Amino acid sequence: MSVKDYFSNHSKIYAAFRPVYPTALYDYILPFVKEKHTAWDVATGNGQVATVLADVFTTVHATDISKAQLESAFQKKNINYSVGRAEESDFPDGEFDLVTVGQALHWFNLPLFYNEVRRVLKSDGIVAVWGYAILKVSPDIDKHFLHFYNNIVGPYWDDARKLVEDEYATIPFPFHELPSKQFQIVVEWDADQFAGYLTSWSATQKFIRAHGFNPVDDFMRSLQPFWKRHEVKIVSFPVFLRLGRV
Repeated sequence: MSVKDYFSNHSKIYAAFRPVYPTALYDYILPFVKEKHTAWDVATGNGQVATVLADVFTTVHATDISKAQLESAFQKKNINYSVGRAEESDFPDGEFDLVTVGQALHWFNLPLFYNEVRRVLKSDGIVAVWGYAILKVSPDIDKHFLHFYNNIVGPYWDDARKLVEDEYATIPFPFHELPSKQFQIVVEWDADQFAGYLTSWSATQKFIRAHGFNPVDDFMRSLQPFWKRHEVKIVSFPVFLRLGRV
């Protein structure tokens, strides 16, 4: 099976500009977890989720297919990072109290991953998968942003992106599903930070490889009437969650 790795070649950009998940998300998930001994953060990227889990669980295992991503990851003594696929690990049966996937489930072979989740979770263990959808800034900026998203880099999104746009509502989730709710990532960014985030997209990186230039530069010039370079604006992302028990 082919493995999609769209982030190794720009791992430092990805690590620098990924939005941080809200504390409220973890505060909602963790009470469902009966024991806090071991957790597995799948497709950990720069270790953002693993770092939070490490404050709660005795041991956190965090895996990613990208060695470059892991080299940029946050370090804590009780986080064990390793290169590995979501669909096939060497963890023992019934090892984990919690399995998490942040903004990555859409890249997986779902039947194989779900089989692995069932194998490695303890009885009554929890699986939590989430992501964030299309951002909003202001009506003027949002209109230009959607043009960039759909028409400029749109052809370079992987087909799996549609699952994110649908907020994972259309994916199979063969677990005992628990109640969920929506959350918000809210950041205060200047124009350069916004541009960095757009550059970290897999679709933008594909565009750059295809055309030899970064389309974000022209896009940011189109925003100058609405966003001065050092002006700070509030950017919000809706966060969606699916939560299950084996």
